[in-house]
Amino acid sequence: MAEGVFAVAEQRDGKFRKISFETVSEGRRLADALGEDLTAVILGQGIEGIAPELGKYGADRILVADDPALADYSSEGYTKVLADLIGEKEPKIVLIGATAIGKDLSARLAARLGVGLAMDCTELKIENGKLVATRPIYAGKIYIEVELEGTPQIASNRSNVMEITEVQKDGVIEKVSVDAGQIRTVVVDKRIDTSGRVELTEADVVVSGGRGMGGPDFSVLEELADLLGGAVGASRAAVDAGYRPQSDQVGQTGKVVSPNLYIACGISGAIQHLAGMSSSKYIVAINKDPEAPIFSKADYGIVGDLFEVVPAITAEIKKLKA
Repeated sequence: MAEGVFAVAEQRDGKFRKISFETVSEGRRLADALGEDLTAVILGQGIEGIAPELGKYGADRILVADDPALADYSSEGYTKVLADLIGEKEPKIVLIGATAIGKDLSARLAARLGVGLAMDCTELKIENGKLVATRPIYAGKIYIEVELEGTPQIASNRSNVMEITEVQKDGVIEKVSVDAGQIRTVVVDKRIDTSGRVELTEADVVVSGGRGMGGPDFSVLEELADLLGGAVGASRAAVDAGYRPQSDQVGQTGKVVSPNLYIACGISGAIQHLAGMSSSKYIVAINKDPEAPIFSKADYGIVGDLFEVVPAITAEIKKLKA
């Protein structure tokens, strides 16, 4: 009989991503609501040393799949190993962070197991012993509650939405055998961001620029983002114009972000962009056009030239920090 919650942690180069702690913390809350155990799962190579950290966030047990075949993420290998573990342990619920890897993995896992999946969830709860997930549809215009059929129930949680809570548990480590099967893809090159900035989807502050930037010089936004310890994003219009790389794109066809503070500079506010940042806690819009749609979603709006407004904001923050 299916029992307990699986929380799949994501690591990169031997370090947990922030969303791993969000996923495990949310798994702990769901497990408590069910009165059952939480099992954290981690896949990779040379990761046994970091596994105990997950016990701090409520994991009763930590399954470690440590194998050279899992050194780099592959859809085939990770899906097979995780599907085998689920088949053996029979959890009731499986949580996976809605990162680029998590979205790929959760979708493939649901297809492999023939069960439902709630993607990019902003809230999870237990009702009558079943998982009920809140997720956006229609580019974020509507949020719906869905109840999943089948076992396990699989959900992916949006970054920066679930609260990280430290609840020390035993965190008993169990190293599992790995059969990654046939992996037909090979990683031939890695390009690592060496800017030192926090990753866009994990940032508490995001400063984004749109077509109103007028060119690829985002230095005025980068200075403000660095001062606030945040990340720099861009609208699709800015990316299509060649101002920023696609990896910086926020929106329906880019990354979904949920920072505490989102500053939109020179962004009109098309629905496709709003779909990627509407769940931010506070939204500040800076635009010369007082009729720009972004103002309807903003908590604070400034009508003005961003090249005058942003440096003024930066100067005031520097004074406060002095």
